[in-house]
Amino acid sequence: MARSNDEVAALLQEYADLISITGGDAFRARVYEKAARAVGGHHADVAGLDLKGLQQIPNVGKSIALKVREYVDHGSVTALEELRAKIPAGVRRLTAIPTLGPKKAMAVYQELGISSVDELADAIHRERLRDLKGFGPRTEENILHGIELLRSAGGRVRLDVAMGLADDIVAALSALDGCLRCAHAGSLRRYRETIGDIDVLAASTAPAPIMRAFTALPYVTEVIGTGEKKTSVRTDRGLDVDLRVVPPDSWGAALQYFTGSKAHNIRTRERAVHQGLKLSEYGLFDVETGERIVSETEEEVYARLGLPWIPPTLREDRGEIEAGLRGELPDLVAEADLRGDLHSHTDLTDGLAPLQEMAEAAAARGYAYYAITDHGPDMAMQRMTDERMLAQRERVRALDGTLTTSGRRGGLRLLHGAELNIGPDGEVDWPAEFLAGFDLCVASVHSHFHQDPDALTRRLVRACENPYVNVIGHPTTRLIGRRPGIDADLDAVFAACARTGTALEINAHPDRLDLRDEDILRARRYGVRFAVDSDAHAVPHLDNMRYGIGTAQRGWLTADDVINTWPERRLRAFLRKGRP
Repeated sequence: MARSNDEVAALLQEYADLISITGGDAFRARVYEKAARAVGGHHADVAGLDLKGLQQIPNVGKSIALKVREYVDHGSVTALEELRAKIPAGVRRLTAIPTLGPKKAMAVYQELGISSVDELADAIHRERLRDLKGFGPRTEENILHGIELLRSAGGRVRLDVAMGLADDIVAALSALDGCLRCAHAGSLRRYRETIGDIDVLAASTAPAPIMRAFTALPYVTEVIGTGEKKTSVRTDRGLDVDLRVVPPDSWGAALQYFTGSKAHNIRTRERAVHQGLKLSEYGLFDVETGERIVSETEEEVYARLGLPWIPPTLREDRGEIEAGLRGELPDLVAEADLRGDLHSHTDLTDGLAPLQEMAEAAAARGYAYYAITDHGPDMAMQRMTDERMLAQRERVRALDGTLTTSGRRGGLRLLHGAELNIGPDGEVDWPAEFLAGFDLCVASVHSHFHQDPDALTRRLVRACENPYVNVIGHPTTRLIGRRPGIDADLDAVFAACARTGTALEINAHPDRLDLRDEDILRARRYGVRFAVDSDAHAVPHLDNMRYGIGTAQRGWLTADDVINTWPERRLRAFLRKGRP
C-alpha cells in the first residue's frame, strides 16, 4: 500500500513555499523544507506514528509533528489553510511554473496584475517584465522554459505516483472472489517517465462485483462512467483510472491491445491484415470465417503473427518488430540482475540515514556490493572536509564484509566513493592524490546549467577524461516537469565516455530518470557502458531501482551493458580505468 509520507512531504513543502510568498521568516521556510525532505525519505509510514515517533524523524520538531498528526487525523492543517487564504489564487497558479519562485510570482502579480500562465507568457513576449527588479532577459528565458515544461506535462504525473496507485488498485481487485487475473496496462506497463492516466485490466466471468468494488476504493473521488465492460473514475492522486473487465479467454489479446503503444499496435494489426487476420482486444480472428484463433496469452498472439513475445518496454515502434522478425530482440536487463548500487548518500551530507542503516538496507536487498558516495567539498552547503571523508572511509572499511546479504555467499562488499561536483571548467573536487583513495567516483553537474553548449560539452568531456571519474551522474541534470536538461552535445559526451571507459548513469529517481530512454538508445551505439543507480538519500529510495531498470529496458539495454550487474571482480577492473 502507498504510504502517507509523500502527501505529508508535499504539504510541508507547500507550507514552506507559502511562508516565502507571504514574506515570512526565511529560516522558518527552510525548516519546513528540510522537514519535507526528511518525511518523504523516512522509512516508516508517518500515518502510524504518534507525536513522539514523528519527532524522532530528523528536522521534525513538535510544531511540525503536530501539523502532521492534524493532517493524518483530519485531512487538513488549519495553519496551512490560513496561509492559503492569504495568497491570491493567481499567485498560486503562477507558482506551478517550475522555474518561477514564489517571490517572483508575487512580484509579477502585485506589480503587473498577472494572474495566469498565459498572461505571464504574453507579458514576457511584450518585454513587460524587464522594468521589474530582479528580472531580465535571462530570467525571462528561464520562465519561458518553465512554462514549456508545465504545458508539456499536460496533467501528467511522475511514474512512481502512478505506479503506487496502480499497485494498490491491482492488489485490491486481485483479492476479490471472481477476479481471476488483474494487471495494469497502458503507458505505465511500458514504464513511460510520466503517466496521463492508468489502465487496469481484470479477467472475470462476473464483472459487476469487480466494478462495484473498484468504484468503492477509498481513493476514488468521482465515478466518471460505469458499465459492464469499462468503468472510469477520478482519484485523489490527480489521476483518472479506467478499469476494463474481460472474459478470461480474451486476457492475452486485451493485455496486448491496452498496453500499446498506439504505434506498436498499428504495426501488429498491419501484420495481422497481411495474413488475412484481424487483431482486436478480443482476440486474433480469421477475417473470412470470423473464427477466433488465439487470445488467451500475449505469447500466443505474437507467435501467431510470426513474432516472439515483445517486452512491453520495447513496444514503441522503434525497431522492435523488425528485430523480432530477425530474432535479434535484446535479452533485457532485469532488476534481479543487479548485484549492487553505485550511487547513494548518507547523513554525512544530504542523506537522511546513517551509513550502517543504508548498508543494512542494501544487504537486505541481496546486493553483493554497495557504494557510499557522499558529496565532495565543492558543494559547500554539505560541509564536507578531507577529515570527515577519511573518517567515513574508516567506518566503511570496518563494516565491509560484515553484513549478511540474502541469497548470496559472503558478506556485503562496501565500496567507498564520492559524488564529485563537475565545476564550470570540468574540474572536480579533490586533487588526484586524494581521489586515488576512493574505490569509485561519480561526477555530476550541480550548477551553472546555462553555460553555452560548447562550454557545457567541454565540461562533461573533461570530466570523462579524468582518470578517477568512473560514472557521470544524472548526465543531463534534468528534473522531470521542473528543469530541462542542459544544452550539451550529448553525442560528443557519449563518444568521450566510450573512449575513456566512463559509464553513464541512469539515475533511477523518478524525478530524474536521467539518462532518458532516447539518449540511452543513442549512447549504446557508441559502445558506452551504463550504471543504473538509485541516488538514494534515504532507505525507501533504494526501491526506486525498478524505475531505473524500466528506463534501461526502454533503452534496449542488456545486463552486460550495465556495470552494476557484473561480478565484483569485473566491476573493480572497470573502475580502475587505466589509472597510474
